[in-house]
Amino acid sequence: MERKLFTALQGEGATSLNDALSKQGFRRSQNVLYRPSCAECSACMSARIRVADFLPTRSQRRVLKRNANLKRRATSPWATEDQYELFRRYLDARHADGGMADMDMFEFAAMVEETPVRSRLIEYTDVNDRDAGPVAACLTDILDDGLSMVYSFFAPELERYSPGSFLILDHVAVARELGLPYVYLGYWVPGSPKMGYKANFAALEIHRDGIWSPIGDPDGYDSALHPLSTDPIAEQVARINLPNGKSVMR
Repeated sequence: MERKLFTALQGEGATSLNDALSKQGFRRSQNVLYRPSCAECSACMSARIRVADFLPTRSQRRVLKRNANLKRRATSPWATEDQYELFRRYLDARHADGGMADMDMFEFAAMVEETPVRSRLIEYTDVNDRDAGPVAACLTDILDDGLSMVYSFFAPELERYSPGSFLILDHVAVARELGLPYVYLGYWVPGSPKMGYKANFAALEIHRDGIWSPIGDPDGYDSALHPLSTDPIAEQVARINLPNGKSVMR
């Protein structure tokens, strides 16, 4: 059974809490921070790229070249009909059976706009078709130590150009421009076909057992799927560090 640790993200301390818990494997969804804490496995591991050490592979350089016609534009987190239409086409093509499949415009707007932290909706348009709307987008949080890619989506017809990988590569470029050390990619799950591509990025770290460490061999994580791999939830909570060095008390 899926289980999560979560906390509300609100008030004056929202930004510092988001910064602190993102470093500990948490992710943001609207005004909630969460981290998987399943009773029978610990397969969902937060992943991030060390920007200073990242070098694209030959294949990733080809991805950049294939998507050179895409122009980035960072906007305020305010949902538009063009964004929702793109989001809807993306879901229908790639996640028709997923938990977000029935999201309407109002729910999409809530996902984008209900943010108590510094967020941007980064759109990508085709310079060869200036009258068209966005063909890719990513809801991104700006943390004190990096960029967190909250949710990305793209036009299904672009799939052969690897737009998901391009968005990550472009976020690495933005983080480098801003002097930020990390790009947070969300969760990586060993053996997951949909998440396996994240392991193709150099300088990738995963958060496991309370620390960040290089991913190493992506095929060497069978133990994370074992029912005894998860620490008791009370121990997990006790190890959480809040802003200003505070700890969660049981």
